[in-house]
Amino acid sequence: MSAKILVVDDEPQIRRMMRATLTGSGYQVDEARTGEEALEKFRAYLPDLVLLDLNMPGIGGLEACRTLRASSDVPIIILTVRNSEKDKVEALDAGADDYVSKPFGMQELLARIRAALRRAPTAPESGPRSFATRDLEMDFETRRIRVKGKPVRLTPKEFDLLRYLFLQGGKPVPHRELLQAVWGPDYGDESDYLRVFINHLRKKIEPDPGKPKYILTEPWVGYRFAAAEEG
Repeated sequence: MSAKILVVDDEPQIRRMMRATLTGSGYQVDEARTGEEALEKFRAYLPDLVLLDLNMPGIGGLEACRTLRASSDVPIIILTVRNSEKDKVEALDAGADDYVSKPFGMQELLARIRAALRRAPTAPESGPRSFATRDLEMDFETRRIRVKGKPVRLTPKEFDLLRYLFLQGGKPVPHRELLQAVWGPDYGDESDYLRVFINHLRKKIEPDPGKPKYILTEPWVGYRFAAAEEG
């Protein structure tokens, strides 16, 4: 079955263009004009991916993104004329997986959609399949994470990022390598993505996110996972 995409934009001509291009590329498409309508359509349509404009009447794109992310792991790509780093970070912080500035080429958007829908294998081909300390348990086959005995929900990108770091055996992983491993080969310069997603991961799995003991920053290089010894 082809993936189902929900296009959320208040401009009819953009929705028409997106529908024509996406259906021509084999996707199923539904549309919404406002954030409120997007939430209703989402519950009824159950899309595999959401293309979400920021500037809309009603609750707006950011609030719609936060609401969707609170209950779903569906990939969300933000579409907007705003292109400052602050705007990107705000969208990623709201739960978006990716960010595309208008105007954009449809081939670029299709590549971003493929990257967002791409899933790493459920279980790693080699290396350890689980990890456990007193406060953190990770099972990479079942994709389950528990912190202090309580289950923690990660988005697919958060999970893939955490697993990739862990499987490097404590070695520092450069920003570009992480971006291409998790988002795809067309990425590499989006360091703001990593900062936001690393912050999200730390808030979810670290005993003290301000003083991380698992996901460590390697200045000027990237990040590494420290398999902390329990005392």
